[in-house]
Amino acid sequence: MTRNRILAAILGGMLFAAAGVALAANFLSSAQTDFYAPGKHQFYVWCAGSSDYMAVAHGANAEDAQMKLYDAAKAIGHSACWPVWQGRIGS
Repeated sequence: MTRNRILAAILGGMLFAAAGVALAANFLSSAQTDFYAPGKHQFYVWCAGSSDYMAVAHGANAEDAQMKLYDAAKAIGHSACWPVWQGRIGS
């Protein structure tokens, strides 16, 4: 009886771990796909010496949208600001 309980506990633990790994892989895959996808991307713009803010930019991917925001901030004199990618916004 004790042996069956131990085997059941081990099997349950293995199934729980496998489900956690599958779920984590799904989240990672989705975020990675969104980073390289075209569309609207949301950013938290961190500024040294001034107020931070949230912004949205369109781009061929997150890096393209990030550089557009960075260039726009720099054009208005906020050279100490850097957009940090938060995710892609669905269309």
